[in-house]
Amino acid sequence: MPFHRYVALGDSFTEGVGDPAPGRPNGLRGWADRVAEVLATQPGAEGFGYANLAIRGRKLEPIIADQIEPAIALAPDLVSIHAGANDVLRPRVDLDALAATYDDGVSRLAGTGARVVLFTIFDPGSSGIYAALRGRMAIFNEHVREISDRHGTTLVDMWRMRDGDHAEVFDTDRMHLNAYGHQYIAFAVLEALGVAHDVAQLPRPTLPSLSRRERLESNAAWTRDFLGPWIHRRLTGRSSGDSVSVKRPTLAPITPSES
Repeated sequence: MPFHRYVALGDSFTEGVGDPAPGRPNGLRGWADRVAEVLATQPGAEGFGYANLAIRGRKLEPIIADQIEPAIALAPDLVSIHAGANDVLRPRVDLDALAATYDDGVSRLAGTGARVVLFTIFDPGSSGIYAALRGRMAIFNEHVREISDRHGTTLVDMWRMRDGDHAEVFDTDRMHLNAYGHQYIAFAVLEALGVAHDVAQLPRPTLPSLSRRERLESNAAWTRDFLGPWIHRRLTGRSSGDSVSVKRPTLAPITPSES
C-alpha cells in the first residue's frame, strides 16, 4: 500500500544539512525530502503530504520531548526518526539512559500503527576524527537494533554500509552528508521500505589526490572553520539549531521539481 502522510523527525541528518537547495525550507533538500519526492509519485498516493520536524544540533531527549507529540498529531502512516548521534559525540553520555528514552519515544510512535523507520550511526572506522568514539557508537547502535526489534520497526543499518570512502559521502565540514550521501541514504530507505523508483543516481564524487602538505593545510582549515566553532558552541551551551525553525511543520505536497 502507498504511504500518504510521511513525517520525518530528528537532527541535522534528517533536516538535510549538507544538501543545499535554495528556495526550499531552510535552504535544504536532504534524504528525507528525496524519499518524500518518490513516495509522492507512487500509484495510489494521491493527496500525499510530507512534514519534517527535524532541527540541526538536537540531542535525543529534546527530539523525543519536542517532536514526538507534534508528529503523532499529524496522524502519519510513515515516520522516520534519527536521534542520538549528537549525544554520543559529547564528552559524557549514559548510553543505557539514552536508550531507555529512545525506546519510550519509538514505542509511542509504533503504537500509532504507523510504519516507523530507525537508523544506526555510521561506522567511523579505526582512524579519523571519530575513531575514539567507535566503541561508544557500536554500543549505542546495538541498543537501536534491540529497540527496532522490540517495536517491529524498519531499520536502516548505516553501521554496515561500507561500500565507499567516508570522504565521498560527507560534506566539507566532515560532519554532515553531501548531496551524494543524502541520495545514498534516500535510496537505502526506499529499499528498506520496498519502494521501487527510477531516480538517476548522482555521480560519485571524485576525491582529489593531495600531497602531505596539502592534507595538513586542509586539516588546519577544517579545524579553524568547523571543529573550532563546534567546540566553542559546546563549551558555551549553544547549538547550531538555536535560531533555526522547523523545516516543514505541517503536512504538505512535495515534488522533485520544487526548488
